[in-house]
Amino acid sequence: MKEIAVSFVSGELLLEGMLAIPEGTGPFPGVILCHPHPLYGGNMDNNVVCSLSEALTSAPLASFRFNFRGVGGSQGEFAHGIGERDDVKAAISFVSALQEVHPGRIGLAGYSAGAGFALPIGSDDARIKALAAVSPPLAMFDFDFLNGCLKPKLLLLGSRDNLIPAHRFLEFCRNLPEPKEYETMAGADHFWRGYEAGLAARVAAFFTGVL
Repeated sequence: MKEIAVSFVSGELLLEGMLAIPEGTGPFPGVILCHPHPLYGGNMDNNVVCSLSEALTSAPLASFRFNFRGVGGSQGEFAHGIGERDDVKAAISFVSALQEVHPGRIGLAGYSAGAGFALPIGSDDARIKALAAVSPPLAMFDFDFLNGCLKPKLLLLGSRDNLIPAHRFLEFCRNLPEPKEYETMAGADHFWRGYEAGLAARVAAFFTGVL
């Protein structure tokens, strides 16, 4: 695996990202990873995001994590979810043009608020073939658009998540259209510390199967 620090354009802003490429000959399927809420310390070096990246490249799939506007070395400032969705669009365009990534085999994953920013874009963008949401904050974002999404979907929640009641999560997932996979993973809370490996393996297996 090799990691390459990159920059890409979102509107008038320059954002930073990290591209991880597996060993071997590409192009590879690729997955874009979106980090948690910028105002609560979320960034592309988050424990969950990094664990997902490592598991994906071992699968082997390329992965791309990036900092939303105003985070780390990315220009700009927090834009209340509107600009962040533009950043997701820009990341999709960037990854779709990479020679190391197969343009017809790209997935999109978001953790916590990252799922709220990313999935509405990925649901409508034909370049995105599959979606994953880790700890989707159902009370903070409207995820009802997924009721019309026929792309493969994976939704995961820790059984001890203190922000998202498990019963609400399960009820929401049951009503989603196929194809879908969903699960509450025993013992984990919203931050997944100590449970990253199992979570990452589950996400990597999903994308390996659908991309």
